[in-house]
Amino acid sequence: MSAQVIIQREDGVARVVIDHAAKANALTGALLVELYDALEDLSLEPVPRAVVLTGAGERAFIGGAFIDEMAALDAASAREFIMHVHRACDALRRFPAPVIARIQGHTLGAGLELAISCDIRIAAEEAVFGMPEVRLGIPSVVEAALLPRVIGAGRARWLLLTGNSIGAREALDWGLVEEVVPRASLDAAVDGVLTALLACGPAALRAQKLLIKRWEDESLPAGIAAGIDAFAAAYAGTEPRERMAAFLQAKKGKG
Repeated sequence: MSAQVIIQREDGVARVVIDHAAKANALTGALLVELYDALEDLSLEPVPRAVVLTGAGERAFIGGAFIDEMAALDAASAREFIMHVHRACDALRRFPAPVIARIQGHTLGAGLELAISCDIRIAAEEAVFGMPEVRLGIPSVVEAALLPRVIGAGRARWLLLTGNSIGAREALDWGLVEEVVPRASLDAAVDGVLTALLACGPAALRAQKLLIKRWEDESLPAGIAAGIDAFAAAYAGTEPRERMAAFLQAKKGKG
């Protein structure tokens, strides 16, 4: 089966599956373009209220970039390839709804960059995480730049400079993932987060995700100013009044 991206939509949720299981869901340039295009299409109305990103099969979430293709790159084609990685990661960070990474198996290199570009990461106990690029003669780049702010400078240096991998429990301790569960419970754990997200105001979630990205990318004063604007803008719509009225009515009913 050729590499592809499968989209499944139901009940306000889009499930995006990287289907290259025969090669540990390794990312080719063509697959990255397909993923980017799929995310851009999903970002158009009607936007799903949440997205789940995962890989096909049991072996890997995404086992990194496809080495057969990487080995044949030159300076020009290397720039083009890594821009495909960045564009796919950036599409996840910019996506107007929360994105959950459903992680099973190996999550390496560009696969970890995609995972860290998601909003919430839930991993099976057997998941493995690493950035082995230096062992292949190249640095880890693009969204690997998010690692120091997520797991701290020292741990990021350890991953990036040694090329060593860590298990799911260590990833949880480091703050690289938000939850670790037995493999049999992975889908239930993802569904639990989806239930929480779908209970929130859709417009509020969009505004919150955009603010989080701005907090990551901008200065503290700029992030605070953006939050003030977003708070006021929320009241230009009906969602706050409707949801607060429902809350107060339910509270009154409980007497």
